[in-house]
Amino acid sequence: MASRLTGRPATGGRPSSASPAEVLLDGGTPVMVKRADGSGAIRAEVAGLRWLAAADAVRVPAVLGHDEHWMVTERVSTGSPSPEAALRFGHVLAALHAAGAPHFGSPPPGGPEDAYIGRAPMRNAPGADWPRWYAEHRVLPYVRAAVGRGTLRPAEAAVFERVCARLPELAGPAEPPARLHGDLWNGNVLWGADDEVRLIDPAAHGGHRETDLAMLQLFGCPHLERVLTGYRQVAPLADGWRDRVALHQLFPLLVHVVLFGRGYAEQALAAARGALAG
Repeated sequence: MASRLTGRPATGGRPSSASPAEVLLDGGTPVMVKRADGSGAIRAEVAGLRWLAAADAVRVPAVLGHDEHWMVTERVSTGSPSPEAALRFGHVLAALHAAGAPHFGSPPPGGPEDAYIGRAPMRNAPGADWPRWYAEHRVLPYVRAAVGRGTLRPAEAAVFERVCARLPELAGPAEPPARLHGDLWNGNVLWGADDEVRLIDPAAHGGHRETDLAMLQLFGCPHLERVLTGYRQVAPLADGWRDRVALHQLFPLLVHVVLFGRGYAEQALAAARGALAG
């Protein structure tokens, strides 16, 4: 598969039935081969990587070849996180966000509106303002899906509906659409052996910059405060941003409720109640 998509012979590596798999091309060049089953998933990921790269800010693996179901990217040699790399990561993440997007919900150029975050469908439909768009496309669809799967109870869904009704007052000052990675948990942050961060597996779209930062905080990140300090050195955040972290974490938490079941429901509910209290 790597040979067909790159035009270079493969000389070794794990079987390509594994995904992602590391493969060696001629000359000893290591690459990663990834398969996606969802229609449009590879196209969305390729478009997202290229859109992030076009900002000339944070680094991403280069796409070396792809078709509808497979993608080949350069392999990143990883090292240990350092405070210096974390500070630089904050700087370049702020520059990425500042590159902007045409609208909230805009897909990357060439990317499909019906995209994915992990294995969950994610619709990139442009909206005029962030509170209404976030409710319509990033909170309520996953609440409905979770209720349909029985992982949220109808009475619990009402908590999220109350948050959505109050979003205009909870959202903080209006901001322009940012160019988001969209799935910025620590597993998608690669700390390179050259002490530079690369980002992988984007669910890229136009959104609110605090969403990427909130997702980065959700499952832990090495030297997180250094990342946030570096970010704010380049792009100060609006007053009250720490109080809005729970609001922005609703999206990834509800995705986890849909994908992984009831175990994440209490965490999502706690975030919703925290958003209402904040």
